[in-house]
Amino acid sequence: MRTVFVFPAGERAETIAALDRHLNQQRHPWTLDGNLYIDIDEEQNGCLFSDWEPDDVAVLDGAVGFHPTWAVQIDISGRIDGTAEVHQLIALLLEHGGVAIDDYSAHPWTVQEIQSGAVIDGLRFFDFRAYNERNREPGRS
Repeated sequence: MRTVFVFPAGERAETIAALDRHLNQQRHPWTLDGNLYIDIDEEQNGCLFSDWEPDDVAVLDGAVGFHPTWAVQIDISGRIDGTAEVHQLIALLLEHGGVAIDDYSAHPWTVQEIQSGAVIDGLRFFDFRAYNERNREPGRS
């Protein structure tokens, strides 16, 4: 399972309404094709930031201009690539601004960076292939 956290600009209720419209016939939490599991994670009541490094939280806070207390958590099944699905959902969630963070870098990605294929520290957004290649143990294929 791979995870992406999305910190949309705007109110939590607006984000939930957008997810309800996009993933109709569902209610919180949502799924997309049985391979993306989407939920709202809150710092106060959930696990948001519980396993983050303090420096990574500080970078996020600086990118959004405040300390976010909630995020959309997207867990992606290892059964699929998931890149196209994640990019589509990110475009919806970040339509009005905000950032997303994946499992592979601490960089807060804007929708413009994601859609343009920007490379930051040698990786694109949700670039699990390059990350795994870079971190593969010598002698393992």
